[in-house]
Amino acid sequence: MLPQRLPLSAVTRSLQRLTFSQPTLRSYATAKPKSGAEGNGLSADMLMNDTTETRGSQSLVLRTYKPRTPGVRHLRRPINDHLWKGRPFLPLTNPKKGQGKGGRNVHGRITVRHRGGGAKRRIRTVDFERRRPGSHLVDRIEYDPGRSAHIALVTEQATGKKSYILAAEGLRAGDIVHSYRAGIPQDLLDSMGGIVDAGILAARTAFRGNCLPMHMIPVGTQVFAVGSAANRGAVFCRSAGTSAMVVNKNEETRDDGTKIMTGKYVEVRLQSGEVRRVSKNACATIGVASNVHHHYRQLGKAGRSRWLNIRPTVRGVAMNKVDHPHGGGRGKSKSGRNPVTPWGRPTKSGYKTRRTHNVNKWVVTPRPRNHGKRRDKRSSKE
Repeated sequence: MLPQRLPLSAVTRSLQRLTFSQPTLRSYATAKPKSGAEGNGLSADMLMNDTTETRGSQSLVLRTYKPRTPGVRHLRRPINDHLWKGRPFLPLTNPKKGQGKGGRNVHGRITVRHRGGGAKRRIRTVDFERRRPGSHLVDRIEYDPGRSAHIALVTEQATGKKSYILAAEGLRAGDIVHSYRAGIPQDLLDSMGGIVDAGILAARTAFRGNCLPMHMIPVGTQVFAVGSAANRGAVFCRSAGTSAMVVNKNEETRDDGTKIMTGKYVEVRLQSGEVRRVSKNACATIGVASNVHHHYRQLGKAGRSRWLNIRPTVRGVAMNKVDHPHGGGRGKSKSGRNPVTPWGRPTKSGYKTRRTHNVNKWVVTPRPRNHGKRRDKRSSKE
């Protein structure tokens, strides 16, 4: 006896329910359309959900979109709804134009490959030195197309002067940040009874977003935007989600229990694992650089990479002989030679390119290379 046939409409409805049912392993929350969606090149109806994923012990929340087009099917973005959706503060910007935008030098020759095109943008003038003392009010947190971390527009409360600084993770509009590069303020010194106590000083100054000289930061504190010298601004840990840690201040304990620095330098462990020696009067900002989930994003299509001023990376065997040593020939052949760079330098087989003398004197412990493993096979066998 034949089974009973179902109408075609009922079969279609059941298939639709099976196709669009949400999996039980993930939780989805429908996002409300926001006015800022149009500014990102996507309409408000493309917002699909906020996907929560677990990577190790860290909970990661990314924004996904309805696959209306193939370009947004694999698009993943960190959720940064707190960012300013208007134009930047124009007096602190200047247009980016000229041959430098395409990776060229003053002679028009390519010095940096894989750069060119991109959307029009303005360069934000960021204050990496933060020498102005006093309290600064955070007006807003902004997106900067020239860097991966976010920036904060702050206003000096004493003079009303505005400036851009690197935003710490968790910094929001309305917060107050301070800079202590000029020294300890007199009111703070009076509140401690005229005596500088390292513990009390750290408890009142080492807050997120504050800029301090290295000798005022306690050991074990996470910092970013780290300087190298007393007369320079921040040069280390300025990318999104990066941070360093103060590991040694060369302190000696007195008979009364207080600690005093005896050296001129402070040792910090950078994001790469390298332990580096910097001046004790160099600057650093408390916290972690903002936009910590930046490296989890997915652009979704090649065109979005071109908007970011990034050109394609072409293999050498796919080029002509005049463009690369691996180019030319018939088929996928690299002319029978060992792998080399576009300029003819060997790239594999353990070819050494680093100098064995004149080692950087500021590096205490070099960063681990090759995940801490040795490349020399003969040394590993021994």
